[in-house]
Amino acid sequence: MTALRKVLVVDDDPIVRKSFDRVLTGKGYAVITAASGEEALRRLNEEKFDLVYSDIRMPGISGLAVAENVRARRSWTPVVIITGYGTEAAEARAKAAGVSSFLHKPLSPDMIEISARDVLAASAAAPEPVRAAESVEAAVVDAAPAGSPVKNIALFFLAPFIGLAYIIALPIYGFGVLAVLAARAALKNAKVKAVALVLKQVAMVFAAPFVGLAYVVLFPFIGLALLLWMAGKAATAKA
Repeated sequence: MTALRKVLVVDDDPIVRKSFDRVLTGKGYAVITAASGEEALRRLNEEKFDLVYSDIRMPGISGLAVAENVRARRSWTPVVIITGYGTEAAEARAKAAGVSSFLHKPLSPDMIEISARDVLAASAAAPEPVRAAESVEAAVVDAAPAGSPVKNIALFFLAPFIGLAYIIALPIYGFGVLAVLAARAALKNAKVKAVALVLKQVAMVFAAPFVGLAYVVLFPFIGLALLLWMAGKAATAKA
């Protein structure tokens, strides 16, 4: 069974929302409506849509802002702007936001039906890289483990510390390898023993500040990890 195409209609006019709902529901679409840009952004965060209609001018967040949000999050989702008095500047901004087309009021059932059909058909015929992006995004979301919020927050905060630890550790490791090689050479050849000892001391002198810096970096890292781990355990116990 083919899933219904989901359409989000954003308009502060209830008559417009009902018109879209009546026409598109009758044509086999799943229609979700939002009375404001704020409500639309909440819907977009919670669900995925195949097509978005948005009035260009609404109190609070405008339809252009909704279109730009869709463009930034899921650029392959087509957006149609509904307007009754759009200016050239507004339409230029809408086109820059990737708007697929415009519907000019007053609207008729035929206009709504034809618009949905044509825009979705154009979206399905989009170049392969655009359509592939949706598949990749869906695969990443499906494959990602559920994970606890505490774990995700911990990873977010720990990532820069881990990267910095690697940057600090690599020079230390390099100096350590040089010191070991020098010491082995000295044991085999008594004449260079003194030189090897000097090199070892030099390596230790150079490594000392890196070791100290590593401790300074890692102690907050360890402390933060412990705090987040304890918070996670406490949250899990309460749940």
